[in-house]
Amino acid sequence: MRRRKFLQVAGAATGALLLPRTELIARASSDSTCDSQGVLVDLTKCIGCGWCQQACSQQNDLSPEEIRNWSVDQDPLPLSASTWTLVTFEETATNERVFAKRQCMHCLHPACVSACPVSALEKSECGAVVYDAARCIGCRYCMVACPFEIPKFEWDKTIPLIRKCTFCADRQVDGLEPACTSACPTGALLFGDRAALVTEAKARIEEHPDQYVNHIYGKEELGGTSWMYLSPVPFAELGFPTLGEQTVTGLSETVAMFGTPSIALGVALLLSSIYYRSKSKAGAHASE
Repeated sequence: MRRRKFLQVAGAATGALLLPRTELIARASSDSTCDSQGVLVDLTKCIGCGWCQQACSQQNDLSPEEIRNWSVDQDPLPLSASTWTLVTFEETATNERVFAKRQCMHCLHPACVSACPVSALEKSECGAVVYDAARCIGCRYCMVACPFEIPKFEWDKTIPLIRKCTFCADRQVDGLEPACTSACPTGALLFGDRAALVTEAKARIEEHPDQYVNHIYGKEELGGTSWMYLSPVPFAELGFPTLGEQTVTGLSETVAMFGTPSIALGVALLLSSIYYRSKSKAGAHASE
């Protein structure tokens, strides 16, 4: 990379670090009165209607590649920059279909936030992992870091951005629930205080042990997620990754939040100083 190009990249990263947070991120992060919100997805109640995906598309002005047609015996296309939520299915041993809504899990300790060197991703007080396009430098570290492979890149755009489910943070700060949960006709998506949802999930398993596997997916995985699931079959059979309770952020959080911005700023200032010093010397030699 030539010196001028490197300076441009370093300058862009430094500029991103100095940008103020967007209004949405500021609002979502400053409401100290809100509890950590979550969603309990009960897969025994999901009928695969796709209303959640349609509501998401309308709310976020998306054009998903496909709204699921369950008359075709195949899974839909995966999550993408224009598809932030979708419903997949798996056949059980008794030839029954188990439908599962998939989207960003909004981890309590998000790896994407930890990996982002310019704080373009941030975990809000209310639970949503929100994205600031103005800060993003397109490094795509969040895509590599996410254990659920959620963040997607706009490969077809001239100025591409990272896209994913926002947990309808804009609706939440206005006192509304996410568009997808409000559209669910069967009660498969229950929005509310995360701690209360854990209690509800435990009660359902205890009351109907024959209907559910004894596991609340997302309660402990990677330190916990805002989206949690109940299922009639083991989650591995539905394609959910098997993860431990250990968070994956640890040291990288410290580096990303404190070390990386300082290093980037210092490097950019140093390179700028070298550049202008060499430019001054070149001008002095030319005048001799």
